Amino acid sequence: MRNLYFLLPGTDQRYACGGLFAELKTLRLAQQVCSAAVVTYDQREPDRLFLDDLLQSSTLADSIFVVSWGFHVPRLVRRLRSHQVVYHAHSTGYGFTLPADVPIITVSRNSLAYWGQRSSNGLLFYLPNSISAAFTNHHQPRDIDVLVQTRKSSEYLLKTLVPALQSQCYLVCLDNFVEDLAGLFNRSRVYLYDSAEYWALSGVSEGFGLPPMEAIACGCQVFSSLNGALADYLDPGFNCQKIGVYSTTYDLERILRAIQDYPQGSTGLDLDPYRDSQVVSRLRIILAELNHFFDHRSIHEGNVPGLGQPRLSRLQLQRWGQKLGRKLRPG
Repeated sequence: MRNLYFLLPGTDQRYACGGLFAELKTLRLAQQVCSAAVVTYDQREPDRLFLDDLLQSSTLADSIFVVSWGFHVPRLVRRLRSHQVVYHAHSTGYGFTLPADVPIITVSRNSLAYWGQRSSNGLLFYLPNSISAAFTNHHQPRDIDVLVQTRKSSEYLLKTLVPALQSQCYLVCLDNFVEDLAGLFNRSRVYLYDSAEYWALSGVSEGFGLPPMEAIACGCQVFSSLNGALADYLDPGFNCQKIGVYSTTYDLERILRAIQDYPQGSTGLDLDPYRDSQVVSRLRIILAELNHFFDHRSIHEGNVPGLGQPRLSRLQLQRWGQKLGRKLRPG
């Protein structure tokens, strides 16, 4: 089993985000299967490997570089072209393509479909992010009617829906980091999440959408947007309700009813596939396949055609020619 090097620009507060935390969690799970370590490439950090130094090593034939940081991926893949590279794909929409010999591990089926079209001759896998065991329903009394996190929330949610709800229920709005988010979810009846606007403005997709899943795990009734990877696991009318539907009054009626009727109206979500044990089981299979692929690549040339624009243009011309030939063919 080859070593894994997870490439990150840095790991301190400057780079703190959901993508960083998810990547570090994947690293810890990978360490249950094989040797794995963080390698930074934009800044040196104490007790961390640094890419410039590592590339001077002569022992990288038994290593795989895992790249994940959105806009940095193309330049990292070019720099590591002579090595074995895997792309751990979170969000989609960055616009780049990848060579067929760079396997892709996606964290959502939404991303899997994106790369299934964009890298049709590449090796693809699905490995969901894992949800911490801390996010569990403790079945305790709930004193918060509605919980909202301001980060990534839409203007409609914060400036229209929240003020309308504040006069009719007890609403808590989080605008900073909370140490015990699971505790707050366990105190809340309803959780509101609306990230479609944020990601539309960013130009990329919702990569996984962990907060609604964590809220459901803790017994909250969730009202959420359904953009990007949220559609992987959110099922409107069954384990959530769609937010921002038609009119503010319609949203208010449904949210207030959910508060009143709690805990009715939600059938829950099967969280087993997202817990550490099952994610590690999938990862073990994926890493075995990756090792086999790189063994194969070391002795065989790739010859499966992709769906690049020149080939698509040629195939389209062939199709038009065939249609025209059928029209011109007598009787």
